[in-house]
Amino acid sequence: MPTTQDIKVAVDAVVFGYTSKEGLSVLLIKRNIDPFKNNWALPGGLVGNNESLEDAVQRELKEETGISINYLEQLYSFGKPGRDPRNRVISITYYGLVKPEAFEIHAATDAAEAAWFNIKKIPPLAFDHDSIIIAAHKRLKSKILYQPVGFELLEEKFPFSELEKLYMAVLDRDIDRRNFKKKVIKFGFLEETAEKQVLEGAGRPGNLFSFNKDKYFQLQKEGINFEI
Repeated sequence: MPTTQDIKVAVDAVVFGYTSKEGLSVLLIKRNIDPFKNNWALPGGLVGNNESLEDAVQRELKEETGISINYLEQLYSFGKPGRDPRNRVISITYYGLVKPEAFEIHAATDAAEAAWFNIKKIPPLAFDHDSIIIAAHKRLKSKILYQPVGFELLEEKFPFSELEKLYMAVLDRDIDRRNFKKKVIKFGFLEETAEKQVLEGAGRPGNLFSFNKDKYFQLQKEGINFEI
């Protein structure tokens, strides 16, 4: 029996941001066209006939939010019938983790606004984008247990507590801080410096740490298991 097919291909990007003060956030755009006009959504759109998926997602991010990200990892394909009321659309989704202050966001094309939202304060979203964010967050939480993160997100020298806060924000739970520090130090991608943390008020300042870049990228490539 012949198969009837009239399917469009789209890309959507889940860009997670992290700061010590705000924790984990997601970059969203407010749509200025129907369907779901004035609703928040993930940046994304249809793939052009002569575009690769990677080129399309980078173009949509640039057009709708004004940012360019060097690396986005492919997440999953979402293709449930009815997910877009206009057409049968399959979305190839991507995700990444960045430092928000490294970018100046501004909306354009079919986006009226672009803004960061804390992961725990996501507004109602267009299409099935809430499901996409849930899947991306789940993948990110899984990934940081076997691949170190933080090099692009923390300062060049930082107190160890900042790395702990990063992991707790992404995992959305507390960690065993003593065991976490032992395991991270054992892998060798952090180096303790002689510089002290600057504290506001009373307290004993601890030493600052920095990443051993060669070891860090080696472990990122090989994969490790934190068992946090």
